[in-house]
Amino acid sequence: MTGRPTLDELFECRLTYPDFDPQERLARLVGLDDHKARLSKILGLLVNPAGLEAWVKKHHPGANGIVKTVLRRPPLVVLAGDVGSGKSELAETIGDAVARQEGIEITLFPLSLSTRGQGRVGEMTQLLSAAFDYTVDEARKLQASGGRARGAIILLVDEADALAQSREAAQMHHEDRAGVNAFIRGVDRIANGRLPAAVIMCTNRLSALDPAVRRRAADILPFARPSDNQRHAVLGPSLKELGFTEQHVAALVAATGARNGQDYGFTFSDLTQRLLPAIVLDAYPKQPVNAARALEIVKRMAPTPPFKDGDA
Repeated sequence: MTGRPTLDELFECRLTYPDFDPQERLARLVGLDDHKARLSKILGLLVNPAGLEAWVKKHHPGANGIVKTVLRRPPLVVLAGDVGSGKSELAETIGDAVARQEGIEITLFPLSLSTRGQGRVGEMTQLLSAAFDYTVDEARKLQASGGRARGAIILLVDEADALAQSREAAQMHHEDRAGVNAFIRGVDRIANGRLPAAVIMCTNRLSALDPAVRRRAADILPFARPSDNQRHAVLGPSLKELGFTEQHVAALVAATGARNGQDYGFTFSDLTQRLLPAIVLDAYPKQPVNAARALEIVKRMAPTPPFKDGDA
């Protein structure tokens, strides 16, 4: 590999917030209110540390030590959990909530899976280093005195276990180890510079992440398959628009839970990307949707198998 890759080569489909589309997508993520609140608070403090200082001054005068402790946390959040649980969608849209919350513009740098390169010696390390170089350069432009930035950058690393797997793994190539080191250095550069930037990692295999990466996480948000109440929140509004009664909705909610001897039910994406479209398309274009027929469809549909998170 020769030369530094361009911004477009590293980051596909960059997003700028606030924007109506991610706002709507974020609103559709039902059942994740706690994760939304926690993540927006963490990211908001990285952008606007003066907000925490004002809160302490108002409610706990003199408690300056706790402010320093909270603000010293590394600018890294890990979203970990099963496939189809909403990790990537939340990571791609939470910037809109933070931008509106803090009254600034935020840009998302989504790290492409092609960043892993073609396997040539030294390539992944160079690409990761370049990704952090761009993130740091852009964040420095947004720095301002007084603790409040003019904007912020979010670096999103999806399928992070593929980019930052444990250096303790016996089969790990030395070049992969160098890539993990480059990632850790990048996070530390953002932290040491107190830059208005943060890194969000999404992974199906938390145990595969290098321990040093996990230690640097300001928070690790676990994602599970939707509960009965969450599945009801996803299915209910759409099905009732089609004329389903509460009894019909309850039957589909039960049918999308654990069944047939399995200990897992449908994922969020199973519900929104597979089941609901299947119900509509089965009836379209000649007849209305029928609740009994919808129940037959869901009973024939198998949930996505869980990703097995083995030991690192």
